[in-house]
Amino acid sequence: MPPTSRRSHRRRKALAAGSSVSIDMSATIQATGLATGHGARVLFSGLDLIVAPGDVVGLVGANGAGKSTLLRLLAGEQDPEDGKIVISPPDATVGHLPQEPERRPGETVAAFVARRTGVAAAQAAMDAAAEALGTGAPGADDTYAAALDRWLALGGADLDERAGEVAAEVGLGVDLDAEMTALSGGQAARAGLAALLLSRYDVLLLDEPTNDLDLDGLERLERFVRGLRSPAVIVSHDREFLARTVTRVVELDLAQQQVGVYDGGYDSYLVEREVARRHAREAYEVYDDKLSGLKDRAQMQRNWMAQGVRNARRKSTDNDKIGRKTRAEASEKQASKARQTQRMIERLDAVEEPRKEWELRMTIAAAPRSGTVVASMSGAVVRRGSFVLGPIDAQVDWADRIVITGANGSGKSTLLGALLGRIPVDEGSAGLGSGVRVGEIDQARGLFLGPEPLVRAFGNAVPDWAESDVRTLLAKFGLTSEHVPRPAASLSPGERTRAALALLQAREVNLLVLDEPTNHLDLPAIEQLEQALDSFPGTVLLVTHDRRMLDTVRTTRRWQVESGRLKEA
Repeated sequence: MPPTSRRSHRRRKALAAGSSVSIDMSATIQATGLATGHGARVLFSGLDLIVAPGDVVGLVGANGAGKSTLLRLLAGEQDPEDGKIVISPPDATVGHLPQEPERRPGETVAAFVARRTGVAAAQAAMDAAAEALGTGAPGADDTYAAALDRWLALGGADLDERAGEVAAEVGLGVDLDAEMTALSGGQAARAGLAALLLSRYDVLLLDEPTNDLDLDGLERLERFVRGLRSPAVIVSHDREFLARTVTRVVELDLAQQQVGVYDGGYDSYLVEREVARRHAREAYEVYDDKLSGLKDRAQMQRNWMAQGVRNARRKSTDNDKIGRKTRAEASEKQASKARQTQRMIERLDAVEEPRKEWELRMTIAAAPRSGTVVASMSGAVVRRGSFVLGPIDAQVDWADRIVITGANGSGKSTLLGALLGRIPVDEGSAGLGSGVRVGEIDQARGLFLGPEPLVRAFGNAVPDWAESDVRTLLAKFGLTSEHVPRPAASLSPGERTRAALALLQAREVNLLVLDEPTNHLDLPAIEQLEQALDSFPGTVLLVTHDRRMLDTVRTTRRWQVESGRLKEA
């Protein structure tokens, strides 16, 4: 019996017996000579990659390098300009879970989970095949059998039962019949995590799965990824997550137009990449020194030869035949040496100069200091439906650097909104002190979600700036003439975050409020943000689940929010 038939038989037998045991498939995905780009701009070319069972490949690179594009190519959602992708066996299921999962109006949590796990599409295909089977259409038996196999492989037989268990485990806290659009950001993140944990794809392609997850969610995701037997390719900028999960790193190096494949984990990749870049620079410097030396020698030999010719002409009336012969031989000797040097130049193996990477050099414009009390809450209570924040008594003083942590849905964003006076309190008081100028990156990057062009949305926030100055600043943050005329909402999440960072450089502020600022940022930008925070002299309120940022950023205090209550760690 062929392998595919044996799998089908086992799946049907399991279904008939009422078993919920999944049948694992040993799938492999192979890309050969892959190339793609945007118009005339090449993203990558000559990409070779094999991802086999047990492999977890971390895909890294600057925003715009083509990471999400590569995932779409591997998923078969987009055709490459060159090269091919082979999935073995051909009937293996491939799950591509993009960043920012769409929340559709009217869609329940259960329907969202079914869609993200692929079960909804498999169910629709099976229903259509069953209808065709009932009409006696030719080949309907085989079509239905294939549809059934896919539905079983994706876990459709027991999805409802498993969904309830996993939703409870991740602390979703809402009924599966609740609509996704009614969920808070934290609840939506948990629903996305539940869908991922419930998935049974043979090949898993994950785009920024750590975004919006709290520390508990990150740990659950890490356990899931470490336990995978199916191959996985993961785009992530979470350094700690990469260090704990990936077995290999593929780097799309936009500056060098190269694809680097590094065996070993993420920390090993960082070391190897640094060594490779140093060697590339040293190899170019050796080549450049040798080339410059040969060119200088060739020029000197040509000068000597020209001088010899001039001397020979000047003394051409000389009757000394021996002198003329000696001068002619010397001139020919210099010409021979020059030709020899030129051949040495031509025989040199050319070494391309490593291109300088585009760097985000970020600073945060500091306003004059505020009053001693930057923000305060006294007996403050905020009620939002069944959720209650408080009562809270807290004070933020000048130059405090406070990190705020807590589970999704615990009230961190509500706390920030109340402190800033943006969310009215139902009891007590809350608000800002005197002379406070706020610079904020909110979780939704709300300033850049509208239909107006990016350049106008940014300009509205800095009305005294000329459009040319706005364009110049955005370009420094990697937002070029290609980006600025586009509707702000059409930008990628990473591009919107860069725009929000640029705004911090444009405005003079003395209170920084950053709510999950590293979401969708690439690694170089995260490192630049950490450096800018370190040199910022004002007050900082930082909400983050980025564990390396928590270890890196200098802080004076830590607040922990649990179920609407604030504790100082």
